[in-house]
Amino acid sequence: MPLQVSDYSWQQTEAAVFISVPLRGVSIRDADVFCTESYLKVNSPPFLFEVFLYAPIDDENSKAKIGNDTVVFTLYKKEAAMWETLSLSGVDKEMMQRIREKSILQAQERAKEAMEAKAVARREDQKYALNIMMKIEEEKRKKIEDMKENERRKATKELEAWKEHQSKAEEQKRIQREEELRQQEKQMEEEREKVKHKSLTRNSTSRNLTIKGRNSENMFFEKLKEDSIPAPRSVGSIKINFTPRVFPTALRESQVAEEEEWLHKQAEARRAMNADIPELSDLKEEEKNPEWLKDKGNKLFATENYLAAINAYNLAIRLNNKIPLLYLNRAACHLKLKNLHKAIEDSSKAYRIMKLPLRLIHPTKLYKMMLRRFGL
Repeated sequence: MPLQVSDYSWQQTEAAVFISVPLRGVSIRDADVFCTESYLKVNSPPFLFEVFLYAPIDDENSKAKIGNDTVVFTLYKKEAAMWETLSLSGVDKEMMQRIREKSILQAQERAKEAMEAKAVARREDQKYALNIMMKIEEEKRKKIEDMKENERRKATKELEAWKEHQSKAEEQKRIQREEELRQQEKQMEEEREKVKHKSLTRNSTSRNLTIKGRNSENMFFEKLKEDSIPAPRSVGSIKINFTPRVFPTALRESQVAEEEEWLHKQAEARRAMNADIPELSDLKEEEKNPEWLKDKGNKLFATENYLAAINAYNLAIRLNNKIPLLYLNRAACHLKLKNLHKAIEDSSKAYRIMKLPLRLIHPTKLYKMMLRRFGL
């Protein structure tokens, strides 16, 4: 059962009420203060102070000061007037309970409204912050777009200047070429005029000498003949380019249509064979020929690059595994690398392709035949 505090004191003015509630022997910091416009309560176990106010007060602006074992209230009246008493008189228990419940409901509604107002204010703050961030992002985006546009304009200007410079250079080159052609034509015209004039002079001299005396001495005739002989032509070389041909036969001895059809079929067959080989995607068309790969491997073998030669022969065998010379050449590379088992295996495949009776050949004899074949 809490102890009711009765030794409190109070004073008033027309605008405010001052109440001093002593709480001796307890911790004031743990005191629970509850105040509404018509109800005031201080709960600090084991003490309880409760008063049902005479008239409504402004509980939002009212104050409570806790210290020195005392709670001092400053309550502002809603209507300026002097109270007859601090609390209502003639209040029974049911009325007290109704006032308490009403005060609690008012406090709860006010707290709810405060929370809603706080949530609304928080949302407004978030909305404001979001708008500010969107504005900042928009400014940054606009700044980046302006920078891009400036760079694009600058690049366009540089490109236009470069194109103009190139066109001027081309125009200058064209004018220079035309000038050179005119100079050459002029020189050729002068040379033709000179040759023509010289020919006319020689013909005139020849006619005069003939008319003057046909029975002149042979010495003068020979001299005139030597003068009329034109100078020998200058020495030079003419370069003639011939269209490359796959077949070594002369064009007059071959059937062009049949050869072109054969080449087309060969290319189609190679493309069909090479469709499943990813290593050929980066090679040229002529490099996808087994014969070309065999020659490439032979060149690598001559430079003692045996591993590269083996790679060339491997790719050629994948394109056409019916050429025994590819296996023999790869066997030679394995011999150089001391891979004797692989050398014997490749040579055996070559002899099988050539349909030789391999079962009659001893491996040692086959090895010696390979040595003689490749001069090792």
